[in-house]
Amino acid sequence: MRRSPALSRSPGLDRSPGRAVTTAAIVLAGLGLAACGSGTTDRPAATSGGAASAGAGASAAAGPVSGEITVLAAASLKESFTTLAQQFEAAHPGVTVTTSFGASSTLAQQLVSGAPADVFAAASASTMQRAVQADRVDTPQTFAVNELTVVVPAANPGHVTALADLARPDVTVALCQQAVPCGAVAAAVLDRAGLQVTPVTREADVKAVLTKVRLGEVDAGMVYVTDAKASGATVRAIPVGTGAVAQAAGTSYPIATVKDSANHATAQAFADLVRSPQGRAVLTDAGFTAP
Repeated sequence: MRRSPALSRSPGLDRSPGRAVTTAAIVLAGLGLAACGSGTTDRPAATSGGAASAGAGASAAAGPVSGEITVLAAASLKESFTTLAQQFEAAHPGVTVTTSFGASSTLAQQLVSGAPADVFAAASASTMQRAVQADRVDTPQTFAVNELTVVVPAANPGHVTALADLARPDVTVALCQQAVPCGAVAAAVLDRAGLQVTPVTREADVKAVLTKVRLGEVDAGMVYVTDAKASGATVRAIPVGTGAVAQAAGTSYPIATVKDSANHATAQAFADLVRSPQGRAVLTDAGFTAP
């Protein structure tokens, strides 16, 4: 697997097809990253630029599509962005896309602290705003919408049938850390439903919550519908509800190129692919909806 020269190798990395590395691999030499700030809930928002019409990442930006780029993306984008990275490389022979997936808040903090990257895709507009305020990224564009759902192991040992069951004292629950978009959205959903839920664990990102549920280490968790879909029959998804509660479960996904990218033309071409009809098809297949 090709790695960006700026990335360091750590033991036990989660390496998936499409040159994926974990957020632990994106560190700036000699720089201690600051702790993540608290996140806020984001309702689905209309895109500010619409989907790009270029296929396979054709970019209007000046310069050739070549070389290497590093894409930082929310953990919930792992499956779809791995596919898009493979499609992008196939359309541009010789180009290398290195993807790093993790909590959006952690990735944003890395950017703010100066870590090198070329593209950033977050699971909430408020998280992206941290990079905007630090003048690290160009104008973000919303490319997808996701929503939170309750998931239980396939056998459902906790007999969970509705969101309200998560408040039962005999049900063990895993949630994302509150600074992470999936944790912030979960808090908004539970608050809107008037429920007090004490999780037995708070995980670093949505994939970690999903793993706890899939392995039967907890009775239930709250993850995005895309993550539940990617898990197939290993978990069962239970909608959070309707009306205002369902509305609180939504979050929008913005993408932006990094201002000081060493390969801005290729970074823009990848962002264009994500927002193109081709990218939209991959995202829709994964369970995302259009903004």
